[in-house]
Amino acid sequence: MASQSALINVMQKASIYASKGLLRDFGEVENLQVSRKGPADFVSRADINAEKTIRRELAKARPDWGFLMEEGGVIEGSDPEAPVWVVDPLDGTTNFLHGIPHFAISIAVMETDRQGRRSITAGSVFDPVKNEFFFAEKGKGAFLNERRLRVSGRRGMADSLFATGIPFLGRGDSDEHAAFLKELASVMAVSSGVRHNGAAALDLAWVAAGRFDGFWERGLSLWDIAAGVILIREAGGFVSDFASRDRALDSGDVVAANPAIHGDLVKLLRG
Repeated sequence: MASQSALINVMQKASIYASKGLLRDFGEVENLQVSRKGPADFVSRADINAEKTIRRELAKARPDWGFLMEEGGVIEGSDPEAPVWVVDPLDGTTNFLHGIPHFAISIAVMETDRQGRRSITAGSVFDPVKNEFFFAEKGKGAFLNERRLRVSGRRGMADSLFATGIPFLGRGDSDEHAAFLKELASVMAVSSGVRHNGAAALDLAWVAAGRFDGFWERGLSLWDIAAGVILIREAGGFVSDFASRDRALDSGDVVAANPAIHGDLVKLLRG
């Protein structure tokens, strides 16, 4: 049985509270009041309310910490040296608004050293539909509910299943779309399949759980990937940018996989 720290308990409690409203609204998704905030990028009442709930619960437990949130942006904490909460209250918004039951709440803890280098020291991804709570702390391993996680042990690309995000209207220009299709074709030609599920935080959590063998996507935001990065690393996997550097958090370009195939995946994607 996984022994959860007080910090993880705070993150789980906030996720569960926020999920109650999400699940209620998901059941009435056709009646949601929705506004456009960009091409093919929707923000819903459910998204905003979930973020408010998460912020309230996290601030109650750690009042000095700041926030970096998808909807609310940067909120400075009273202690500038304290960690920062990185929150995506609804990863998979488009799925949610189309009635597709695949979305999650992602929360991470980010610390910055005196040289300005950022690191994720704890993270959680909660799938309220499946009641799956993925969590990890630096040096303590990764878990799904009460089960310890390890990335997959597959050693060859031919047996491996990958996940990715597909560019869409308002996300990348025609050249970037063409570059993605080239990457996709390269992975399709040597793997057992590629999936697009529409929720990057869950894709990364599933790599940590060994369900996917690898994942890649460009142009993600910090709140999309922060929790997933520590989940994969604590589950024994590798996370990098497309040049195999430890800069995914800064660039938003992510390649993640088990150790046996990470290098091969990076080479394929670089062409």
